[in-house]
Amino acid sequence: MQSSTQHTSAGPRWHGRARWSRGQVLAWGGVLLFCLALASLAYYWAGQITTDRLRVSGAQRLNAYAASLENLLDKYDFLPRTLELNKDVIALLKQPSDPALREAVNIYLERVNQQARSTTIYVVNLNGVTQASSNWREKDSFVGDNVSFRPYVRDALQRTPGGFYGVGTTRLEPGYFFAHGIYHDGHMLGVATVKVNIEKLEKTWVQGADKVMLSDEQGVVFLSSVPSWKYRTLVPLAPEVRQRLDATRQYFSHPLEALGFSYQPEMADGTRRVQVPELGQANGREGRVSGMLMQRRSLAPRNWEFIYLSDLSQARSNAQAAFIFSCVAQGFIVLLFLYVRQRLRATRQRRKAREDLQHAYDNLEIMVAERTYSLRQMTQNLSEEIAVRRQAEQKLQVTQNELFQAGKMAVLGQMSAGITHELNQPLTALRTMSDNAVVLLERGRLEVVKSNLVTISQIVGRMGTITCQLKAFARKSTAPPSAVPLQSAIANALFLVERRMELSRVDFRLHMRSPGAHAWCDSNRLEQVLVNLFNNALDAMADSELRQLTVSVDSAGSRVLIRVADSGPGMTEEMRSHLFEPFFTTKPQGQGLGLGLAISEQIVREFGGILRAESAPGGGAQFAIELQVAEQELGHD
Repeated sequence: MQSSTQHTSAGPRWHGRARWSRGQVLAWGGVLLFCLALASLAYYWAGQITTDRLRVSGAQRLNAYAASLENLLDKYDFLPRTLELNKDVIALLKQPSDPALREAVNIYLERVNQQARSTTIYVVNLNGVTQASSNWREKDSFVGDNVSFRPYVRDALQRTPGGFYGVGTTRLEPGYFFAHGIYHDGHMLGVATVKVNIEKLEKTWVQGADKVMLSDEQGVVFLSSVPSWKYRTLVPLAPEVRQRLDATRQYFSHPLEALGFSYQPEMADGTRRVQVPELGQANGREGRVSGMLMQRRSLAPRNWEFIYLSDLSQARSNAQAAFIFSCVAQGFIVLLFLYVRQRLRATRQRRKAREDLQHAYDNLEIMVAERTYSLRQMTQNLSEEIAVRRQAEQKLQVTQNELFQAGKMAVLGQMSAGITHELNQPLTALRTMSDNAVVLLERGRLEVVKSNLVTISQIVGRMGTITCQLKAFARKSTAPPSAVPLQSAIANALFLVERRMELSRVDFRLHMRSPGAHAWCDSNRLEQVLVNLFNNALDAMADSELRQLTVSVDSAGSRVLIRVADSGPGMTEEMRSHLFEPFFTTKPQGQGLGLGLAISEQIVREFGGILRAESAPGGGAQFAIELQVAEQELGHD
């Protein structure tokens, strides 16, 4: 009986739990559907707003492009009418067999074409034969060509000023043709035609995801920001239209194939969505397609149409972002609800947890004591390690300073031959002039003696300048960084290699684009870096026919850039990747330890700067020193 009672009481509890689970599933299903509905609404709202912005932006740009095109064409509209004011033009149309008159008109048209900056200007008689042209000097001159088949010529001969865009049949150059009749005493004598290149407008059109096209009344695209779309059609041409275009040779040999766009129905505001094949696959048979918003603007009376295609990927991205944000926000709210619910459950369990917590607290105190002792031991070990590291850093600093000094001594050793020559000549001159002074003094020629003594004083000053510069370069520099005038630092470094440059016949060029530039560094160490770069450049150009050393200084904001470029053979990418490694050198064995660039890079880095290797614009190697502009320079600017 007891077993039966227990079995009976368990049944209702199981059924109640099942009914609660089904209700919970239905509730959460409703919440999920509601969240998806809100996210979909956010997706539609964000996409619509972005599309409206693209529509407004596209309309503004269409108006600007149309105004620019109209301004360009209106500037040349009057030009054909002015030709009938020239007496030689009238006379040539009356007497076409006069060669002197034809040459005079050709020269006149050539001069007018140059001043107006048009493409070509030419005069046609009533039979459509060109009598004179601005390109008469060229082999493919228009003189003698029959252009009566062109619509603009036919319209002008019928006393209707013509305007026509097409591809030239002689040079295959596209352009817009203005045509106007030439009249004298009320009688038409011929037609004046001006050809203008309007393709330069394409450079001002957008370059990016959005596209711009200009099409004629037949739907042929003749200007576009996408070069592969030019001379393609928006829709396939009807046979009669293609025959008419072939007869007028408006686009000459271009096949006029369709672009392969897929158009959706036009919306109420006149826009429509189109599927555009990926560039390079305009037939639409391969590759991806992208959805774009098409906007049109008609250009009367030429029956042209501007087309602006706005990329809708931004609208899709914004809509997706809104959808994701809505889902995340709603998920956060759901998580917050679950968190509050869990907190309520935790409150009910808190009393029981306090007893467990007290027990855990007792155990924790024991663990904290053990951990504290372990941390004390670790702290002591770390203190000892820090002391050892500090001693190592001090030794490293001393070693680096000695290495910098050794590098300067190595440079001085390389320059010893030139320095000896610089001092040997003045010493020889001093000895000769002093001996002459004794003889002249005995002879009583005091004025000559005085002149010799003045020259001796100047030579001694020159020798003093050399030795002072060497002493300043050789001494150990421990001075803190300061504002260093770069022009002076370059001059001091150049002084030390000047003799070697003269012997090597090196052409030195200095470009101080910022003459008053000051850098935050130590002048002695900066000169050491420059001397090392100069010597490396001279070594690199030893076997070059052209030996040119160029130094330039530029300032950009809070940074100043010194570039040292040579005309040597340059360096490979593999060499450049190892340049600043110690003991790496490209010189023959015994001519370098490979420490110069490593030391120089360390010096520049201590100044907070960067030393990097580049390729010189005209070949050779180039090193750039980027330093911080000194406060003195910033305040001066």
